[in-house]
Amino acid sequence: MKTFRTLLLLSAIFFFSTSQTFGQDKLDAEIVSDLSATKQYAFGVSQELHFRGVLGMYDRLVDSGVEVTDYEIVVKGKVVKQLVKGSELETLFQKYKGKVRVSVCSVAMEKLGVTEGQLAEGMEPVVTYSVRLLQLQAKGYSTLFY
Repeated sequence: MKTFRTLLLLSAIFFFSTSQTFGQDKLDAEIVSDLSATKQYAFGVSQELHFRGVLGMYDRLVDSGVEVTDYEIVVKGKVVKQLVKGSELETLFQKYKGKVRVSVCSVAMEKLGVTEGQLAEGMEPVVTYSVRLLQLQAKGYSTLFY
């Protein structure tokens, strides 16, 4: 039930905010208190918009005083092609290196012709999107899928 409540709150935060408003206004004390029940977050994304939004959510959580010890984005789909060296998303991610882990589905990489050597620094291949998210859930992460 605790995980469901956390996921519901995170969904509401993402839904009612745009990537442009993240970091501009803080969460209210009740939300921060509720979110203090967990410190580990994982997000499954398959679109650039969601990747950007989840990075923005990290800022908003931290700026609001939510303690985050582990924050991971697991990526699949065509957006994988945008996580390569020299890309706009690589530039965006620079700010989050060492704070946010990005795991990239190796199946998607193979289908899209992206090699490990092409991935931007800080992007790590994983066996599959689904298996990595199941692994994070088993470790107690609050997870959300887009």
